[in-house]
Amino acid sequence: MKRRKDSPGVQLSGNPSAEPARPERPISPYGRPEEQIIEMALRPQRLEEFIGQDRVKENLRILIEAARARGESLDHLLFYGPPGLGKTTLAIVIANEMGVPIRITSGPAIERAGDLAAILTNLRAGEVLFIDEIHRLPRAVEEILYPAMEDFALDIVIGKGPAARSIRLSLPRFTVIGATTRLALLTAPLRARFGAIFRLDFYDLEAMETIVRRAARVLGVEIEEEGVREIARRARGTPRVAVRLLRRVRDYAQVRADGVITATVAAEALQLMDVDSLGLDELDRRLMRTLAEKFGGGPVGLETLAAALSEEPDTIMDVVEPYLLQLGFLDRTPRGRVLTRRAYEHLGLPYPGEAAQPPLPLESI
Repeated sequence: MKRRKDSPGVQLSGNPSAEPARPERPISPYGRPEEQIIEMALRPQRLEEFIGQDRVKENLRILIEAARARGESLDHLLFYGPPGLGKTTLAIVIANEMGVPIRITSGPAIERAGDLAAILTNLRAGEVLFIDEIHRLPRAVEEILYPAMEDFALDIVIGKGPAARSIRLSLPRFTVIGATTRLALLTAPLRARFGAIFRLDFYDLEAMETIVRRAARVLGVEIEEEGVREIARRARGTPRVAVRLLRRVRDYAQVRADGVITATVAAEALQLMDVDSLGLDELDRRLMRTLAEKFGGGPVGLETLAAALSEEPDTIMDVVEPYLLQLGFLDRTPRGRVLTRRAYEHLGLPYPGEAAQPPLPLESI
């Protein structure tokens, strides 16, 4: 168990950042160990400081005010959506609003039922337990969590064979906040135990500009308004990506320019990182070119596409596809992935559907 020195109310259980290896891309939405300290400094601490996700914030504000008025702990909450959109930050904000500590862990870090039992028995009344990537909890651990969330009780089996007996320990009322990027992988019994489920969407350009502006102020970066806009529109609607790009552009401005981030400096730095005007990098464009040139735009199955790109299917589905779907460059159909007309236009390639259309009759000209 480790306690952050810079945030007394935040406790880490196990290794909350346990994640499979991800491609090292500037626009990857997954956090990196060296970024944790910077992210903690940039994270808002109150709901009014949190930028974007207005619908989710309004619902949370009602839940928090109602729970505080009744003097009760908050209902169990589940956040889902692409990585890097602020699920962990929202959990910390909620704990601060409720005035209670938060304990942070992750599904892969809780390997045995005993690990979860140790965490649960150390919780205090009203405390928040945040479980990142909750869909990756082992089944045995998940079954321990059911009575803990529903009845605030922990069932322990003592002994083996005919002499085994079950003991139920009472737990103080606490709040579980789960986060997942794959809602469909959560079992139905676990989903049913959350009082409210919220989806976090990609941020719009105005919110991204506000995030970049605030991060630049906290980091002490001198940046012009056009530079803010240039970084914000290439950050893929993801705050974590925006902060990473800002730091990389700051380094470029310090070495190649006079330290001030202008629109030109930002564009040159991002071009050097191979991030285009829409925030797409080489892997994104390679996926689209493969679909267009090798498979005629699709449809093609995920396994086939991953083999053609020499990438893992999970990487394609979790890391590459969400933003392409958001842009309308890719469609998921029952038969497979299909490239859209907008993707062809972005690549500068002719759309195959146009070539297959017959010429107009003379009467209509």
